[in-house]
Amino acid sequence: MTKRKKTINRYSLCFKEKVVQEISSGSSISEVRRRYGINGNTTVQGWIKHFGREELLNKVVRIEMIGEKDRLKELESEVKKLKIALVEKTIALDAMETLVKIANRHYKTDIKKNLGQKQ
Repeated sequence: MTKRKKTINRYSLCFKEKVVQEISSGSSISEVRRRYGINGNTTVQGWIKHFGREELLNKVVRIEMIGEKDRLKELESEVKKLKIALVEKTIALDAMETLVKIANRHYKTDIKKNLGQKQ
């Protein structure tokens, strides 16, 4: 099996400035990356931050209705309660299975198998 060697590209400061300037003049980050063969997804974004041009980066803006934030908190609380209940039930189930195993060894029988049979 042969290992592929990873190519590491080093870009000059002038090149980085040129790329950031092109983005600030209206080109998109993906266009510039394709044009110059820049492979890293965050490479150009790092350059933009380095040159203090964060306004060129895409920003995610979340717009919520008045009740959405409260509803989100309620749902998160419910999820937390359900996770706790699931853990408690899992622990109880494990305890019951352990009890059945101990009873099987003590009485030398298979309780699960004989559970439905009348004696």
